[in-house]
Amino acid sequence: MELTEFDMVIRLVMGFLAGGIIGLERSSRRQVAGLRTHILIATGATLLMLLSIYIPQQFSPQRNSDPGRIAAQVVSGIGFLGAGAIIRLGNSIRGLTTAASLWFVAAVGLAIGAGMYLVAAAAEALGITALIFLHAFEKKVFPAERFKLLEITYKTSPISAAEAMEIVNKAGIFVHSTDFNQGSDKKGTKLRLLIRIPGTLDIASIAQSIKALDNVSAVEIKEKYS
Repeated sequence: MELTEFDMVIRLVMGFLAGGIIGLERSSRRQVAGLRTHILIATGATLLMLLSIYIPQQFSPQRNSDPGRIAAQVVSGIGFLGAGAIIRLGNSIRGLTTAASLWFVAAVGLAIGAGMYLVAAAAEALGITALIFLHAFEKKVFPAERFKLLEITYKTSPISAAEAMEIVNKAGIFVHSTDFNQGSDKKGTKLRLLIRIPGTLDIASIAQSIKALDNVSAVEIKEKYS
């Protein structure tokens, strides 16, 4: 069955919606690749799959060309965008889930472009289950592992982080990674710690203790998103 323009438009809209659903979840967690990025990838993958099918139908005399040739390039090419969503913070790697979601919506877009509506819908449902419901499940099963970004700003350079680290260690906080941002004369040096906090610990009181140190001008506690 040859594709009509109406079929193509319907599939593009479905690709748009599929990317939007995953993109909304990523945007809700403030990821670098959010709603618009996922929509563009899913819709673009759908368009490329349609193009892969349409070209042999219209321009190949024998109509036996490989319709998966262009689509195959999407699978390898999406890796560049996924790499851009991965962030390194000290020794910690963030953004792997978002990189995987980019690759995933591209696959869903290809399936929609090929007319595999039921398979694409099932994959979309499983993807949302993994991102939303399994995320809540993980938090419930591992309630004691809360991850935060502790950002300490010092007044002058060079800095000595020994006192702040002593407070953190005594509180039973595990430091997953550290990262320094060397400041100028007008801008203080920042020490960022990716920390794992026991479930019952009051991190705000720890932050106040660190802020009371002589060379510390500010302490911020930020959410760590996966």
